[in-house]
Amino acid sequence: MRVLVLIVSLFTATALLAQKPSKIKSEKIKTVSLFTVSKTPVTTDEFIYLYKKNNSGKPENFTDAKIQEYLDLFINFKLKVTEAKQRGMDTTALFQKEFKSYREELKKPYQAEADDLERLTKEAYQRMTEEVKASHILVSVAPDADTTAAYSKIMAIRNRVIAGENFEKLASELSEDPSAKLNGGSLGFFTAMQMVYAFEDAVYKLKVNEVSMPVRTRFGYHLIKVADRKPARGEVEVSHILLRSDQSNAEKIKNRIFEIHDQLTGGRSWDELCKEYSDDVSTKNAGGRLRPFGVGTLASVPEFEKVAFELTKPGEISDPFQSALGWHIVRLEKKIPLPPYTEVQASLKRRVSRDERLQISKAAVLTRRKKDFAFTETDLKSKILSKADSALLNAKWKYNGPAEWKTGTLFTLQNQVTKVNEFISYVEKNQTPSGLTPANDMLQLYDKFTEEKINNLDEKKLQEENPEYRNLLNEYREGILLFSIMEKEVWNKASEDTVGQRSFYELNKAKYTAGDRVEARLFSTTDKTFLESIKSKIAKGDSISKSDLKQFKSVQNFRAYERGDSKVVDKISWSVGLHEAEDNGIYYLVEINKLLLPGAKTFSEARASIISDYQDELEKKWLVILRQKYPVQVNKKGKKIVFTELKKNEVSK
Repeated sequence: MRVLVLIVSLFTATALLAQKPSKIKSEKIKTVSLFTVSKTPVTTDEFIYLYKKNNSGKPENFTDAKIQEYLDLFINFKLKVTEAKQRGMDTTALFQKEFKSYREELKKPYQAEADDLERLTKEAYQRMTEEVKASHILVSVAPDADTTAAYSKIMAIRNRVIAGENFEKLASELSEDPSAKLNGGSLGFFTAMQMVYAFEDAVYKLKVNEVSMPVRTRFGYHLIKVADRKPARGEVEVSHILLRSDQSNAEKIKNRIFEIHDQLTGGRSWDELCKEYSDDVSTKNAGGRLRPFGVGTLASVPEFEKVAFELTKPGEISDPFQSALGWHIVRLEKKIPLPPYTEVQASLKRRVSRDERLQISKAAVLTRRKKDFAFTETDLKSKILSKADSALLNAKWKYNGPAEWKTGTLFTLQNQVTKVNEFISYVEKNQTPSGLTPANDMLQLYDKFTEEKINNLDEKKLQEENPEYRNLLNEYREGILLFSIMEKEVWNKASEDTVGQRSFYELNKAKYTAGDRVEARLFSTTDKTFLESIKSKIAKGDSISKSDLKQFKSVQNFRAYERGDSKVVDKISWSVGLHEAEDNGIYYLVEINKLLLPGAKTFSEARASIISDYQDELEKKWLVILRQKYPVQVNKKGKKIVFTELKKNEVSK
């Protein structure tokens, strides 16, 4: 799934879909057409729902001007989606797979037993207020294996622990978790929703230094010992610069990360250094910013988590440190305490609904749904299942029973009849090579078929009874289409069309200008005496030797600087020659080679801005074509209903 869909706006490249779904108060508002795109209506209730959702808590946005601006963007959005549908983008296998995945996740909170879901959500939140440090010993068990021997083995180990043997030592020697040999079974600190539920449940019921009875999970049997508990520290949001290293370049990378740190303390821009040096390609162009994370989330790189949580003030930069990934420098953006339950209830409930803690009741829920939909099977079920043979195991099964069976009723759901021939078609399409017996394989296919039928009926009922779910589902469907069509028509074209970029630059050169600049290089050291000696050498016309360069903490080659690019360069007078500056105990020698007059930036200097502006230009031209292809008609009556309803918020603020 393309997660980016969730952070792409329905209308522009901002983050409307990234906002947390909120309960929109359901009111009886007359539903009429707001506008049509090529005679296809878009209703007032859809627009009102989206506007209230995306402007919740912003009463200043409920004005005529703001609503009109949003309406214009919404029409543009619908034009793009219409074009995507016209091209059949919603019928591709990729779209169907992606949308089905989203739909199955979105519907879970609406299908779960309300009482269980609420109870488990509150339980998860209460556990999230505490961090637990625990160790474990694992005896693995294969999914279908006899568990007797494994249980006896884990109980024997427990008896040794209870008798006084060291838990960590036994974990190192006997645990079948490969990491235990290195960490004595320690899992560090973690909190709720990070371990499988059975393991989490056992941990939070133990006291410090208490050892559990064997705990069964899909991995096998565990013995668990809790070492510590403390109040949760919430989450941190950090940015980082990563330099990957291996044995061949370890010393070189270490030196480089310390040079980068010196440049940071010397005043050079974090974003600039991150873009230039970081090996994390997914974040380097965004200042190295990472999503907020909590304790235990980065268990595979504990050094990173430890440093991130030790930083105290936003903007604080860590010393360089090493992890299994390489060398890092981390900057704290903000600390995020655990929000009150009322603020996270909705999102936490969705997480819980997708967790195995609810999945254990899946069979019971399916049974209840069959009863709700009056599911009734006929005797043809056993007859058709009896036609399974060895060809099914090779995915080559063909029906060879009586022709009259095919038109017979297999089962009914809410008085809707499903014929045998539907199931036959399903088997022939969905059979795959299998190691099961023919009878078990056919029964499994039958169960999947009936569940899909129930799900389809349930889906229809869910949308009828839950307008919020129906609206959210439509957002995701059209959000995926928007991403696909924008990627094809705008983003990729602008990024790949270098001829178009240069042509756009030539037509808009005046837009890409720079102020006064200097071409300079910087040397930094903590030894002021050494700096003076180098200054004297350069002044005499002598060249700087390689041995001299090695004594500097960092050397930055000649490049153009504008005001604001570097605190150090900003401190000196802008004249050709050598200048000294000091910042945070670091001494700098700045050599200005020449003064650069204000003027146009070169194509390469302005390319990032050019691509962004070129995207906007392509989108504007494309929208003109779409409006000609799909005429838009705004219904004055529908528009009046929308403005009247939404401006109630302005009146009440």
